[in-house]
Amino acid sequence: MKNMFPFKWAKGAVVSAIVGATALVGGFQPASVQADETCMSPYMAKIVGQEDYVYVWTLGVEGLGDEQDKLVTVSVNPDADDYGEVVHILSVGGRNEAHHSGLSDDRRFLWAGGLDSNKIFIFDVHSNPREPKLHKVITDFVENTGGMVGPHTFYALPGRIMVTALSNNTDHGGRTGMAEYTNEGEFVAAHWFPTDDNLRGAEKAGNLADGYGYDVRALPRRNIMLTSSFTGWSNYMMDFGQMLADTEAMKRFGNTMVLWDLHTRKPKKVFDVPGAPLEIRCAWSAHNNYCFTTTALTSKIWLIYEDDEGEWHAADVADIGDPSKVPLPVDISITADDKGLWVQTFMDGKTRYFDISDPHNPEQLYEMQVGSQVNMISQSWDGKRAYFTTSLLGNWDKTGKDDEQWLKLYHWNGKKLIHQFTVDFYKLKLGRAHQMRFGAYSLYSQKPNSGDTMLSQVEK
Repeated sequence: MKNMFPFKWAKGAVVSAIVGATALVGGFQPASVQADETCMSPYMAKIVGQEDYVYVWTLGVEGLGDEQDKLVTVSVNPDADDYGEVVHILSVGGRNEAHHSGLSDDRRFLWAGGLDSNKIFIFDVHSNPREPKLHKVITDFVENTGGMVGPHTFYALPGRIMVTALSNNTDHGGRTGMAEYTNEGEFVAAHWFPTDDNLRGAEKAGNLADGYGYDVRALPRRNIMLTSSFTGWSNYMMDFGQMLADTEAMKRFGNTMVLWDLHTRKPKKVFDVPGAPLEIRCAWSAHNNYCFTTTALTSKIWLIYEDDEGEWHAADVADIGDPSKVPLPVDISITADDKGLWVQTFMDGKTRYFDISDPHNPEQLYEMQVGSQVNMISQSWDGKRAYFTTSLLGNWDKTGKDDEQWLKLYHWNGKKLIHQFTVDFYKLKLGRAHQMRFGAYSLYSQKPNSGDTMLSQVEK
């Protein structure tokens, strides 16, 4: 079997480090451990037909190509002559630890962040969906927010972009908040997460209010937002093996989620969700008042739900693989009909499909190894297409032959994934493929230009 832990530390050391750390931080005993159309804001128009392009926010790699972070555009409409090919590359200068991205509510602009430089790049994707252009760069994120570091999630609200952060500039730990901007990139307000020593009006449902941040999602019909938690700059920029061996570093992971009043932006309730809850995906049906997350360090699916009395709760409802082997669940994707949940696990390179028809009792129906490592998934609204990318963080990706960097498309027939194409980002000297967003001419009442051709700057 291929070694799932090709780092400086043996598999047993990885398991021991993560299990021990989660027990120390969360005060519990774990079980024996980033454009997905269905993860987008409900305020946005959806691409309900065929997408034309996938935009991949990509980490530059020293010694590879131009070494810069870049937005890579891939043609994905099967009717196009260049189907499955890179058609545009837009480098942004330097390596910023490119990570997540998000579209404005009108889908005219794509926001993308650098976890290390704290820069936010705003791309115009509507003027010419095939060839995005850099519209604006925000360089004062830390100053405007009062010390937030690591812009992570970019989430559309009406006329606004909510930007969660991962860290702060005081101790580079996980205490942080989120910032609110206009669609045009003007700063509006900073919203810091509640902590044990400053709950900011929230109540604790459990024992913790650690102030850590990661993702944000909204359920407008219930007037709530949810945020999750990860780790700070001192960890996410550290070598993975070095971090696993550092007892203090392994204590610095989030173990909470926060329920917010959507309209007032005030925190209401803090839940204990031990083990670094990452991506949040909320149900779409008007009668399904719940969201899912997964915990990276404990390999659990968690349900955050409203009961019949209008109270919100958090409960772990399923294991992901064998938690004792620390598969490290990362990105997730809910289907448009609220019946399925895709879960990616970075360490074993697998994707798993869970039946969530009963959200309190998810059942795994399918799994497949996509590669030596896998991180992000982007799913079409009709559920027929699933795109996967590989990179987690620049210093956390696997090494040697297991450091694969690609975009893959599969068709889903309801029973299995069927491979369509692979774009090898290392072969094309593009870098590490991270998060995807979709583009379509139909969003802007445009048609493709028959004169469009493959850019010569793509390095074969």
